[in-house]
Amino acid sequence: MTILNNILLIVQVLSALAMIGLVLVQHGKGADMGAAFGSGSSGSLFGASGGANFLSRSTGILAAVFFVSTLGLAYVGNQRPAESGTGGSVLERTATPDASIPTPSSVPAPATAPAPAPGVPPASSSGAAQIPTK
Repeated sequence: MTILNNILLIVQVLSALAMIGLVLVQHGKGADMGAAFGSGSSGSLFGASGGANFLSRSTGILAAVFFVSTLGLAYVGNQRPAESGTGGSVLERTATPDASIPTPSSVPAPATAPAPAPGVPPASSSGAAQIPTK
């Protein structure tokens, strides 16, 4: 699949660059008004109006090639390798338990609290800290 991916990527990049070049070569709609009065029609490669059809059709064809190659890249990029085994989606893969992640039954119970140091009064059973007042 990597060969097909590379071919589609090359086709997409080349069609994008050619489409950019064709769009930059084309005249805007305001340039047609000047060509109608005689300015610039002799400097055109295809004549006064011959280039508009050729360039616009070429741009449309390159846009279609770009669109098809984009769809092909999306299809090829979404393919899963056959050896993944556990499932297609991320949620299906995380639903299976992993032996390296500890479960509540495999976590050891906490040890009893250590005895307080000598000279330190034990904590009160109420749970609230007592602040000495003067």
